[in-house]
Amino acid sequence: MGLSFDRPIADKAGEVFRNPGKESMEEADSMKINEVEQQAGITKRNIRFYEQQGLLSPKRNGENGYRDYSEEDVAELKKIKLLRKLSLPIEEIRKIQSGALVLEDALMRQVIVLEREKTDLEAMSRLCRSLSEERCQYLTLLPEQYLERMVEMEKDGTRFSNVDKQDVIRRKRGSILAAAVFILIMVFLIMIFIWGFLEDPIPVWMVCGFVMIPAAFILGVIISLVQRIKEIEGGEEDVARKY
Repeated sequence: MGLSFDRPIADKAGEVFRNPGKESMEEADSMKINEVEQQAGITKRNIRFYEQQGLLSPKRNGENGYRDYSEEDVAELKKIKLLRKLSLPIEEIRKIQSGALVLEDALMRQVIVLEREKTDLEAMSRLCRSLSEERCQYLTLLPEQYLERMVEMEKDGTRFSNVDKQDVIRRKRGSILAAAVFILIMVFLIMIFIWGFLEDPIPVWMVCGFVMIPAAFILGVIISLVQRIKEIEGGEEDVARKY
């Protein structure tokens, strides 16, 4: 009978000796955010921002809950940094990471966008030079004639619109849509609870309890949505979105 326990004990002992070594190697490979900031050349704020956007998912330390970054995370951050410096949107990078978009296609699309921006910038540059050569002063500036010229330029395809404002609108729309879908699901659950009560009556307090749970989720989502819209309008992410 003693022999029947030898193998499990050996396996268990082997596991005891293997795991510490494995854990120590993982700990040696893991880094804190200060080290990652130095190696990747990206600020801690931007690293956190990328995590919030789902571009980076570092492991959590089981003992203290802190993030443990790996060399792979640093390499991923450098890729993100490169693509952001080429002005690729966060949404595009997310699609590239998931495989929904090929990098080559994304870069060619970006070339078209940048060429268009180049044309727009050249048109604005010519207009600025024209204003400068006419030695316009702010107090005596007559904007009407220039605004009329800009309208004609816009008809020819030049864009003077505020890109940041369009970006804010797009992010608002995404947040509102996500919140609306979640709220509709919660409302559907409430309707199911009420329908179940009408079909098979149960104590009112129980119905109220079932209804209050999704109602509390709805309230929480609305509060979060309001806060999110304030953050977007306040431009708190503007610096982070550059990298």
